[in-house]
Amino acid sequence: MRRVVLLAVLALALPMLTWADSQIGVTNKGGTITGNSSGLSLSGSAMIAYGSAVGSNLGSVSFTTGAFVSGDPQNGGVLAAGGTFTITGNGTNGVPNGVLFTGTFDAGTKWTLVTLSNGTHNYRLEATITSSNGVGGTTVQLTVNTGKGFFNGSANLESGDTSLTVPEPGTLGLLGTGLVGLAGLLRRKPRN
Repeated sequence: MRRVVLLAVLALALPMLTWADSQIGVTNKGGTITGNSSGLSLSGSAMIAYGSAVGSNLGSVSFTTGAFVSGDPQNGGVLAAGGTFTITGNGTNGVPNGVLFTGTFDAGTKWTLVTLSNGTHNYRLEATITSSNGVGGTTVQLTVNTGKGFFNGSANLESGDTSLTVPEPGTLGLLGTGLVGLAGLLRRKPRN
């Protein structure tokens, strides 16, 4: 009877683990986006917010995308999966020093041209990024410095926002310990 109750509790607890992730917001500013039909890249962008840490330079955000599979850099389009996306901290204001996140762009990354009512052009990069260690993220990079012209291979990045989904290690540790304990209970042989 005790095994049935333990299995029932475990079955009810497992779906709750899907909510055991935390979100970390990352904001970056400045830098240059360059690109052509082979894809886009960002360099020289300073991280100005990482979670609750805020500062003028907490590290850097950089990326390279896959090639355009439809459209082009001037008119917008869809990019292939691949490339890299890296967030690096510099150890200030409580942000760890070193690579904080590295991942690759998933298929369906969009580079969108938005024409505002005053005739100026904004470009927006929307993507889902996946890391090999299970950390995922979504990013929206906004470029507003093209004025009334179009993207001509290079533009200044006004700001970018990335949201990282990080599994909480404490919850995963408790799950692992519980599963080991449950396996020990189920493996026990009944006494005669």
